[in-house]
Amino acid sequence: MKKTDQTKEALLEQIRKTPIVQIACEKLGISRWTFYRWKKEDVEFAKKVDEAIFDGRLLVNDLAESQLIGAVKDRNFAAIMYWLKHHHPSYKTRVEIEGTVNTIQELSPEQKELVRKALELASLTLEDNGNE
Repeated sequence: MKKTDQTKEALLEQIRKTPIVQIACEKLGISRWTFYRWKKEDVEFAKKVDEAIFDGRLLVNDLAESQLIGAVKDRNFAAIMYWLKHHHPSYKTRVEIEGTVNTIQELSPEQKELVRKALELASLTLEDNGNE
C-alpha cells in the first residue's frame, strides 16, 4: 500500500472519530487543500469520505444525546424541557391558526362565460344535458 493510500485510510478513520475535516487534517499533518484535491481526483475516496463524515456525525449525535440524558438525570431544567419538546407529543411546539374559509362563491358573469366556452369546446354544453 502506498503512503498516500495509508494517509487516506488514516484520514478516513480520523473523520469517523471527529467529523471535522480541518481537525482530521491537522492531526495527520496534511493540508485541507490536499484533502480536497484527493477528494476531487479520487471518486472512491470521495465516497468513503462522505460515509466517514456520516458515521462521525452519528457518533457525535450519540455523544450529545448521552450528555443530554445525563443532564436530564441531573435535573437540569433546560435539558428536561428540550428532551420533552423533542420526544413527547404533549410538549411539542404547536402553532394554531383560527379562521374561516369561504369556499362557496358565486361565479362572476365573466367566469360563467369562460366556463360556458370551456364546456362548449369540450362539447359538453349545458343545453346538451338539459341543465340550462
